[in-house]
Amino acid sequence: MRHFFTILGHEIRMLLVNPSTYIAAVLFLAIMGLIFTGLLEVYSQEAQEASPAYDFFRLFWLPVFIMVPLMTMKSVSEERRLGTLETLLTTPVSTTEVVLGKYGAVYFLYLLFWGSTGGLFYILHRFATDARLLDPGTLVGGYLYIAVSGLFYVAIGVFASALARNQAVAAVLALALLFALIFGVRLALDVQLLRLEAFRTVHAALDYAQVFQHLNDFSRGIIDTRHLFFYLTGTTLTLILTILGVEAKLLHH
Repeated sequence: MRHFFTILGHEIRMLLVNPSTYIAAVLFLAIMGLIFTGLLEVYSQEAQEASPAYDFFRLFWLPVFIMVPLMTMKSVSEERRLGTLETLLTTPVSTTEVVLGKYGAVYFLYLLFWGSTGGLFYILHRFATDARLLDPGTLVGGYLYIAVSGLFYVAIGVFASALARNQAVAAVLALALLFALIFGVRLALDVQLLRLEAFRTVHAALDYAQVFQHLNDFSRGIIDTRHLFFYLTGTTLTLILTILGVEAKLLHH
């Protein structure tokens, strides 16, 4: 892993000059700003049981669907299309270092984007007259969930990019996989067939993978090691599949 940080630094610089990064950033900040403003308007009209931060993080999927595909779609697919990936791997750099370097760069920007939303809560802290609008536990738990789950979401985006040669295809595939994980599991639990005793194990596995339940626990300050295991294991397996996929395509060529 001697060249990991060199590749990581290079990939971060490449993302910073990539127009799609700024498109993702503008869309992200616009969406989160509108969500935050809408929540405050609702809370100003009628008292709510949960804090604004809770409802704010419940909508995490909306920017994730936009941000992750846009930021990851070029990570591997564009290099394969241009033939630069093969050239890069002829140097003393391993496939693992390349994949992890690209992954780390996107995850760094992912955290940077989400970290910028802290400014919204800082403004609320400065000007809010009702202390109940800010729940430190929900804030900490919410951002911790964003950081942990983001490991898996970004890995899925890079994996999709490794499967496709075209950026647009990679973005659509990443969106489809993210939708399947975030909402598909939830919808599958409502299928009556899976409620039968014969499918009890499948139903339990799907229930374990419910990301909104994970978020609820994090927001209440419950850091369940099973949730951490889910995201860390999912991230690891997805990155391994990405590395193997890149190597297989190189051997094929």
